[in-house]
Amino acid sequence: MIEYKITTPEDIDLLMASRLVMLREVNHLAAEYEYSEELKNCSREYFLNGDQTTVLALDEGKVAGCASISYITIMPTFSHATGKRSHLMNVYTDPAYRGQGIARKMVEMLIEDAWNKGATEISLDATTMGRPLYEKLGFKASTEAMVLCKDGSTSCCACSCTCSKKEN
Repeated sequence: MIEYKITTPEDIDLLMASRLVMLREVNHLAAEYEYSEELKNCSREYFLNGDQTTVLALDEGKVAGCASISYITIMPTFSHATGKRSHLMNVYTDPAYRGQGIARKMVEMLIEDAWNKGATEISLDATTMGRPLYEKLGFKASTEAMVLCKDGSTSCCACSCTCSKKEN
């Protein structure tokens, strides 16, 4: 039986371990790949103090899946009067648990959390594998966003792998 849990600071070790496993798989990294201390330290700090909510799916204490949503507040606009927006990311299900609705349940929990916190928009960067789930939940593709990366690249990621998302 899968248990779904909104994380607390006491879950930081499980959370960090699951994030690194997820990053390794989605970025097609070798098992011996070494993450930068900066990424690990900043991720830990963000999970402990950032404006976010993370859900873990647990099977007898083993992480079967994880998903996070980050919150930002921008200047209010006519279409977003509160200025509160959110970004869904790092939705991941361990390969042994896929096809059981775990990702859907975690995303539904985070959507509810976002609406309860006053967000007026949830954005995400969808992988090819994740796109059907997000479409079923009502997400629509958008051509509105443009991105400027500090280093001038087309992707604001720091790792040396060749994927399009890298260490996100």
